[in-house]
Formats: sequence, structure tokens, C-alpha cells
Amino acid sequence: MATEPWSAAEGARRADALFRRVFGGAPRGVWSAPGRVNLIGEHTDHNGGLCLPIALGHRTYVALRARAEGAVRVVSAQPPADGPAILTAPVTPGRAAAVTAGWPRYVFGVAALLRAHLGAADPAAAVPGADIAIDSCVPQGAGLSSSAALECAVACALADASGADIDDPLLRSALVDVARTAENDVVGVPSGAMDQSAALLAAVGHALLLDAADGNATPVPFDTAAMGTSLLIVDTRTAHALVDGGYATRRAECAAAERALGVRTLSGANDADVAGLADPLLRALARHVLTENARVRAFVEELAAPVPAPQRLGALLDASHASLRDDFAVSTDELDCAADAAREAGAFGARMVGAGFGGAVLALVPADGAARIAERITDAFRAAGLPDPACYPAHPSAPARRER
Repeated sequence: MATEPWSAAEGARRADALFRRVFGGAPRGVWSAPGRVNLIGEHTDHNGGLCLPIALGHRTYVALRARAEGAVRVVSAQPPADGPAILTAPVTPGRAAAVTAGWPRYVFGVAALLRAHLGAADPAAAVPGADIAIDSCVPQGAGLSSSAALECAVACALADASGADIDDPLLRSALVDVARTAENDVVGVPSGAMDQSAALLAAVGHALLLDAADGNATPVPFDTAAMGTSLLIVDTRTAHALVDGGYATRRAECAAAERALGVRTLSGANDADVAGLADPLLRALARHVLTENARVRAFVEELAAPVPAPQRLGALLDASHASLRDDFAVSTDELDCAADAAREAGAFGARMVGAGFGGAVLALVPADGAARIAERITDAFRAAGLPDPACYPAHPSAPARRER
């Protein structure tokens, strides 16, 4: 299997070293935010429904030092192939989208929006300019929300540097909105708030039950060890493109289904009206949302049992994958291969995670079987003529925080 995520000390050391090498001197501090994997509840958050993510041990680390002027300079250890570059931009609200293309928009968008938010709440508050160095062990393009990890790490670092209390629950909720708006309006990905909520609001040893209808976030105990299980992420290494890819198309089709049903969100529809939709595509998309919400409820109910049954949880994962494959039509040959191979090797259940059209599969496996199942999945990929996948352990981990 792939290596474990970095320790907090290692991640902070890497970001600190990059900062000193590029900008000179020491940063003011290092902050981090996690990637996430969604246990169940896919394509429901942007349809007013339920989802159940956990924060991952894989994190993005941000070393930051404030600057007297208002510009933000940023460098990443994960640059394009032409090498590291320092990119400079003002944090003026409204200009972030025009500053540059690519990944720096995540940083500049958060900086601009956070300045507007804190300034509106308190005219004396000032999000400073900053030098920022970024390093990350969150796999990119795997559906594990490397983008939200970047947004939320930068948001916490800048808010902390402005004097805000980043442990304040109200500020955390505001940062969710800032990070999501940066992704929606600056980067152009029409996502829901699940990824940013997981990165900022999750808790160690817990999943986070999110209700997009009312914004409620409820921690749910999730102890894999007590069930004799572990979580295995299988990165198929088929990266997905969210801005121009099939995800945006599905969002538009869901909106068309809402209009056809006369509802504000698909989660507000009823089974009879969905079954009566004339368009078979819209009917299938809406059916997925309703049945997936029901699977989230059943998953949470099972976790509340005195002794949760991994077989029942696994069956819900399998049903989720089938619905995403057949009704929502966002799976791929690689995702299906990984899920099928995991089940055949002894997983309790497995499903694709994330937006689809590539990315990763999550499998609930016996605690002593993760390595064996990972090997069997790799064998299945080789037999199918596919590149080897990467397999990662997953544990319910901590939200965004200051490391030092």
C-alpha cells in the first residue's frame, strides 16, 4: 500500500523549509487542513440532501508571514512541470478571478473574500498581505478534496494572521462559506459545501453528518477499530476535471430536474413525482438523490447501534456505488474495477467517492485485510491493462488547525 500521510511535524517542516528557501527568514507559523473522503451521500450536498464525510490524515500545510503591503505571494511544492514560481496578486475583492489561471486562484480567491468578510464584520480587521508557502500530501485529482484542503488551510492562516480566533465555531462556519465561495465564484467549480465543512468542522474519531437543507453539521462517532474494520482508499489515478468536465453537466441536469418537478432542491421531491418524470435521464438523477439520502440515514442509524454491523454498512456502500454507476452515471471502468475487485477480495463494501468521472474508491475492509485487498485490487488493474492504483489508509482525523 502507499505510505501513510505525513505526521504533523513532517508536514510543518516541509512547508517551513520551502518558505525559508523561497522567501528567506522564518514564517510566522504553519497551518494545515485535511482532505476528506465521503463515507456515503454523493451528489447530495448540491441537491439539498445529506452526506457523511470524514477528515483525512492527508493534509495541506501552509507556512505564512504577513507583508506590510496588501499583495499575496504564493509558492507551492506541487507546481506545474515548468518548476516553482512565485505568483503575486492583490487581495482586493472582485479582482481575484482575473489575476491568474490555475491553482493560485484558490489562494487569491480566499484572500480576497476573507478580506471582504472580515472587513464587513469589523472595519478595524485587516487581512494582511502575505508570503505563503504550500506543501501537501493530499492526493490531487483523486476526489479527496485537495482543493478544499488548500482553501481552508489558507483561510485559517490568513484569519489567524489578522488576529481572528480560528477556534471560534462562528468563524469556522464563516470560513466554510468563504472557501466555498472561492471555489464556486473564483475558480468556477459549482460545488456544495461538503468539502469545506469537512475540512473545518470535522472531529477526530467522528464522521460529520451534513444536512444541506438547513446547514446543520452533526458529529457522528465512527470507530472502525471497534467494528474490526478499516477504511481503504483506492486512487485509480484517473484524475477528474471539475470546471469543464461532466460534474458541471450533472449539476445543470439536476437543476433541470428541479425545474421539471417544481422543487427548490431534488431532496425536496417525493418518490411518486420523481417516478412520473417523463425524461428518463432526469428521472434517474432524481432517483439517485432520494435513494442516496435514504442510504445516509440508514448508515447513521447503523452506526448508532450498540454493535454496528460492517456487513450492513458495506451493503449500503455497494448500493451507493450501483446508484452512482447506473442512475447518476458518473462512474468509470477504473472505478468499477476497483470496487468490484475490493468486494471479491473480501471487502464488506466499496463505492466510488467524489464527483466521479475518475478519482477514487472507498472500501470498508476487515482490519487485518487491507494489505491483502490492496494487492488483489492491483492485480485486477494489471489484468485489465490499467495502470497500478495507489492505496491509502483512511482514519477520521482532525480539522484545520495551527500546527505551530
